Amino acid sequence: MSRREEIIYATLELASEYGLKAVSLSQIADKVGIRKPSLYNHFKSKDEIVSEMYSFLREKAKSNNAPVDYATLIGDRSLEEILMITLSIYVGFLFDKNMMAFFRVLYSERSTSPAAAQIMLEETERMTAAVKNLFYALVVHGKLRNEDVDTAALSYAMTVHSLVDRQMDKVTAGQIEVTKENEISEDMRQYIRWFAKQMEVKSDE
Repeated sequence: MSRREEIIYATLELASEYGLKAVSLSQIADKVGIRKPSLYNHFKSKDEIVSEMYSFLREKAKSNNAPVDYATLIGDRSLEEILMITLSIYVGFLFDKNMMAFFRVLYSERSTSPAAAQIMLEETERMTAAVKNLFYALVVHGKLRNEDVDTAALSYAMTVHSLVDRQMDKVTAGQIEVTKENEISEDMRQYIRWFAKQMEVKSDE
């Protein structure tokens, strides 16, 4: 593990315990076992550490999921099946142990921390763009109705985003413990079924 990675994981551990705002560069340096001036050889500020943490943990979590090939994914599957599979991949990525710890920190601080809010915005934009790409592929393959695809993608992405937020709140509140079997909540499943019925291409279209 590189020194930068050590710093990232140390910051994540401290932020998970005390909150991001309460963590100082001195605490991070102590946790890693280096002097504070040495920290500046790797990062200029705590915000830079957090930004790098997002990129690093995101890539780590993504590497645990194979990239999606739309042609293979779509095949003869129904719209509901395709949406369920892609949602499962995304939720599995979010509920990666380190990503979930990171997002818990961001969720608690995004209303007062510009750095946390910026990362949450970036993740939402990434998700929305991925949904738009998927939806256009679904239109091309005759699975999704070609009616205002951008708005449909935005509506879908933001609803799923809210449902995932709700799932994370339940985890944080101690109401549920996430397992592979319940990563996708029943609310998410019901929404997918409803959305697919509204947007699938009927046989007579």
